[in-house]
Amino acid sequence: MVTKYDVFLYLGDKNTSAKTPEIMKWFGKRNYEYSNIYRICSDLTGEGLISKTNQGFQIKLSKKSQLLYRLITYCVSNGINYNYLIDKGLADFIAKALLKIEFSSKDFDIDPKTFRKHAETLSKYGLIIKMSEKPFNARIVWNTLLANILQYFNVRALVKKEKKISILKNIENELRIFNKNVQKNEKGYQSLIEDFEIKFIHSSLSLEGNPITLPDTIKILKNRIIPKNERDEDVREIQNYQIATNDMLKDSLEGNALNKDKILNYHFLAMQHNEKIAGKFRKKQVHIRGNPNFKVAHWKSMEKHLEELLEEYNKFISKKHNIKDIIRFTAYFHNQFQHIHPFADGNSRVTRLLAFHILRYFKFPVLDIPLGLLEQYLSNTKGYKKRNDDNLNETLQLIILYNLKIIDEKLF
Repeated sequence: MVTKYDVFLYLGDKNTSAKTPEIMKWFGKRNYEYSNIYRICSDLTGEGLISKTNQGFQIKLSKKSQLLYRLITYCVSNGINYNYLIDKGLADFIAKALLKIEFSSKDFDIDPKTFRKHAETLSKYGLIIKMSEKPFNARIVWNTLLANILQYFNVRALVKKEKKISILKNIENELRIFNKNVQKNEKGYQSLIEDFEIKFIHSSLSLEGNPITLPDTIKILKNRIIPKNERDEDVREIQNYQIATNDMLKDSLEGNALNKDKILNYHFLAMQHNEKIAGKFRKKQVHIRGNPNFKVAHWKSMEKHLEELLEEYNKFISKKHNIKDIIRFTAYFHNQFQHIHPFADGNSRVTRLLAFHILRYFKFPVLDIPLGLLEQYLSNTKGYKKRNDDNLNETLQLIILYNLKIIDEKLF
């Protein structure tokens, strides 16, 4: 069924006027459905999102229509069903959830079915992290997407200041469930890895400016179909990162420890589309574009710093550790490697591979950064004003718990 947001997106992409028959033809509708399409256009006109001219209907230039178009195109790019997410009831739900550090159904004066629908919509796209299922308890993740949804519906919200609440016990409990589920359904777990991997590749490279959408990333990596009008370099970047990710997965599964050669190889595989730098340490000074606060090691001392980090790593993996120490060390290793910045380009994407290798080496089934946590992750890594490994530690805990919850739900 064609929705008003579908029609709005069509008109926005077209960027010119279109009459009702033309809109019907685009959506493959027959003559008897004319009145329904016309009604949708009339509703959009009444909301001030489009206008009617002699040439047909067209987008009305306003802050509201521009915001809606950004929202919808962002959803499309990230494989989100915008018809579920751009909803006034959901906006009200978000505003109420933000009043609590962790919320439950008791915090809402709505029927259980509606609560479950909104919670599942947000959970599906990684915009809330479930702490427990029975009783249901979750944490909403504040980010620009949620802010824009609230702004579009003119819903005001007070964002509860984050209080440090440990979720290590949640992770420990979920790990036990995961290990039991995998023993029963190893084949099912392996089939999930591909979908997680593709989402991770898309989100990881989108942080580096790759414009290819999640649906097109799936076509490229899963269906081996190259969409039209995509730059060859962007496509190869995605394909190469999958090769590097697969290599990391194999190494962590087999218990192969990280070393300088493996790091160089991950970089070579991920950056093959740039032969001049692929698999080679930098020989010049570099900086983080757009963040003067982020200081990287001088290129002349960079290899020495890397050797020291790998010495710390080898000492760490030679002993048994609890969950808390593993996540803390992963956060430290991540930020320290980014500070060393051993390559001319591709440092961040390799850093994520290394961090996930460490977690998977210690049997944490992590291979995705949920959409809702991307901004938080970025602000605690190369986007930070001041390095704070404790903040990244907390973000990693949420990422780990999200991965465990989603995997366990699917396996169960």
